[in-house]
Amino acid sequence: MKILIATLFFAFIIGGINAQSYKKTDYGVKTVINSENIEINFYNPSTVRVLKYPQGKSYSQKSLSVIQNPQKTDFKLKQNGDELLINGEKLSIYLNLKNGKVSFATQKTVLLSEKEAGTVFTDFNDAGTKTYSVSQSFILDKDEAIYGLGQQQEGKMSKRNVKLNMVQGNTDDYVPFFVSSKGYGLFWDNCSPTFFDDAPEKTTFKSEVGDGVDYYFMQGTNTDGVIANMRGLTGEVPMFPLWTYGFWQSRERYKSQDELVGVVKKFRELNVPLDGVIQDWQYWGNNYLWNAMEFLNPGFNDPQKMVNDVHGLNAHMIISIWSSFGPNTKQFKELNKMGSLFDFKTWPESGSEKFPPNKDYPSGVKVYDAYNPAARDLYWKHLNDGIFKLGMDGWWMDSTEPDHLDFKPLDLDAKTYLGSFRKVRNAYPLMTVGGVSDHQRSVTSDKRVFILTRSVFAGQQRYGSNTWTGDVVASWETLKNQISAGLNLSLSGIPHWNSDIGGFFLMNFKNPLENPDYRELHVRWMEFGTFCPMMRSHGEGYPRELYHFGKKGNPTYDAIEKYINLRYSILPYIYSTSWDVTTNNSSMTRALVMDFAQDKQALDINDEFMFGKSILVSPVTQPMYSKLKDTVSVEDFSTVKSKEVYLPKGTDWFDFWTAEKYVGGQTVKKEAPLDIIPLFMKAGSILPFGPKVQYATEKKWGNLEIRIYEGANGEFTLYEDENDNYNYEKGAYSTIKFLWNDKNRTLTIENQKGSFLGMLKQRKFNIVLVSKDKGTGTDLSKKYDKEVLYSGKKINVAL
Repeated sequence: MKILIATLFFAFIIGGINAQSYKKTDYGVKTVINSENIEINFYNPSTVRVLKYPQGKSYSQKSLSVIQNPQKTDFKLKQNGDELLINGEKLSIYLNLKNGKVSFATQKTVLLSEKEAGTVFTDFNDAGTKTYSVSQSFILDKDEAIYGLGQQQEGKMSKRNVKLNMVQGNTDDYVPFFVSSKGYGLFWDNCSPTFFDDAPEKTTFKSEVGDGVDYYFMQGTNTDGVIANMRGLTGEVPMFPLWTYGFWQSRERYKSQDELVGVVKKFRELNVPLDGVIQDWQYWGNNYLWNAMEFLNPGFNDPQKMVNDVHGLNAHMIISIWSSFGPNTKQFKELNKMGSLFDFKTWPESGSEKFPPNKDYPSGVKVYDAYNPAARDLYWKHLNDGIFKLGMDGWWMDSTEPDHLDFKPLDLDAKTYLGSFRKVRNAYPLMTVGGVSDHQRSVTSDKRVFILTRSVFAGQQRYGSNTWTGDVVASWETLKNQISAGLNLSLSGIPHWNSDIGGFFLMNFKNPLENPDYRELHVRWMEFGTFCPMMRSHGEGYPRELYHFGKKGNPTYDAIEKYINLRYSILPYIYSTSWDVTTNNSSMTRALVMDFAQDKQALDINDEFMFGKSILVSPVTQPMYSKLKDTVSVEDFSTVKSKEVYLPKGTDWFDFWTAEKYVGGQTVKKEAPLDIIPLFMKAGSILPFGPKVQYATEKKWGNLEIRIYEGANGEFTLYEDENDNYNYEKGAYSTIKFLWNDKNRTLTIENQKGSFLGMLKQRKFNIVLVSKDKGTGTDLSKKYDKEVLYSGKKINVAL
């Protein structure tokens, strides 16, 4: 009673006779307005949680995404009439005590406001439980751009004027978080099917099920700062093994272990680099044994030998596992006893392996309840005993959305460990991926978790997962759409993603391996894939290994080989960038808004991006060298075509291939022969170029080429560690910072910091100041300005 009286007196003194009652808490305030409980809590100086739920009800729903606890943050309260100001270190929150409207501001500007009367609760019966459908509307500036919300295939960069029915699917993944060009982000913390609608008059999240409205507002000085807050809230990104940034080859599917191992051998014979190979489905046998996590197919009679053979060729292997089980599997029977299987239809529909499915013979396959910790334990037990103990290097977790066929609304009434399936629908990938990740980490720290998966939800970045964009149909439009899809996923706080190079389905092309249009598309997709977090060639129907496109000397073969080698040349840059993602919450693939937010022309470009903070990538997304002649596609290399590329303003740019220098803020035409993707280096960049190798760890980085692009001061930090364990978390790694002083034309190589087992004691850096008279591209080995021996001590190199 004394506390209540003191609180009311405090409010009265501040607000005078018009004061409304509210209670100051350790983290913010709570009050009741118009029969609505409202709680506003700081989680840190830049992040605020807003919670609204009906009076007389409690809110006990635990977030599956948020793992951060609120931190005590200094703030002050000031009431002016019907408005309460909650003034924090970095954010000011305005609460209208009359209508419950919340607004967010910095000292300089209002960033976002709720729409007045924009909070709506509608009674909803969720599988027998009385609850609500919930929605909240906001007012955005007319010229404001927003990004994120997962990845979709519509080809849009900015998500203004977009409507999304947010239910996880094969090629559409949903993360209810967006980041604004104004430097803030909003995370709608609800896992149920959600409708997002951005219209001129309001922007709305509406979820089918919720005990209340629950969202987080976060402010950053730029999009990196916003994403850092999102990751602080939902989990940091662990390091991937170095080898995962090499080249991957897979196919739907290798039908025997000899075929799989033979692919790795062929790459080695051709001297084409390769680090990862993937075994797709049905190694377990027939569909009634779906996902048995055992090698019951006679083509895989000695799986231990298969894994050993791959490792003996200095490659790595991951394998397909699913979210469902066939009725004859051990897992199905054990999960069924636990009541941890769902009854809705999933893939495969038929027990017969023929296509199309023969539904007269239903497969009986069912999705497991990944929300149940005991079910996740059982999943890992079989995975560990059947596959991981063989030395498997990672997991391809397919259908993690999961596949839901012949959807009926009543399917969402299915009971899970956490309530109805409807209530937690979109978090399914988070739970099943997290289960495998947590279990692997609990049994070993010697092998970093790597999970390739088809679906994603907020927080999944903490589980060592890479999301691919699903089973897309090959076309030029689809290739272009992967760019904005992946960039928006990065802007959702999920930094690791890829697409199937060449597209998964090939129904748009007859005889694709011989079809000039598809061959050109495959090359352009390979060029784009070189600058994605994961570089994987994959698809169904036709093999995608480069030797199926010809031999050395063939333009298609040569272009594919060129970009695989280029990928390995920039591995020191890529791996150092991945450390920046882990340590500084950066992003590997960067929409132009991330680095050029003040350039209005750059905000909605959907076919360019930064790879790291130095390389501007502009993939070719239209055919240039194939045309129809008498209804037949033919090659025509008689004329070199060009692509227009916008160079963001505020910096100068160097053509990667010619070293020609351009002023930013203009559109240039870049010639794009079949084997050239437009690439531009930002002035001030320092680019380490690695040795020619057949796999990522073949050679240590003891003889690196260091390319400097003058015109601005710059810096780059080279990161190294033991490549594939978690010792870096204990400090077993090293960094070397390079600083370029443009005015003095001096490169400073700072003292090496840190150490790890196997660290080089001495190395050579071959310094080259890139210029047009030297040319550039992939080989500058005869044009070095200085060769420097480095033993870990600071060196100044004048150029």
